[in-house]
Amino acid sequence: MKAVVTVTPKKSVLDPQGAAVAQALAHHGLENIGKVRIGKSIEIELPAGTIDEARLHQLCRDFLSNPVIEDYTFEIVA
Repeated sequence: MKAVVTVTPKKSVLDPQGAAVAQALAHHGLENIGKVRIGKSIEIELPAGTIDEARLHQLCRDFLSNPVIEDYTFEIVA
């Protein structure tokens, strides 16, 4: 089994890297796009049947993200 954790800046936090990518895309002809947000994806392989979602939430909040400026989501994939 695998847990895929996605960490992104909170909506209220400026994302200069995302703004730079949006501007570069516009310069390359991809105009009229919305905001671009840059984040990170973390894949964690776990033995089957060992996923404790409450513990995974705690690890995401305390270790994989900065809860002051970042949000996270995770998905369990077979």
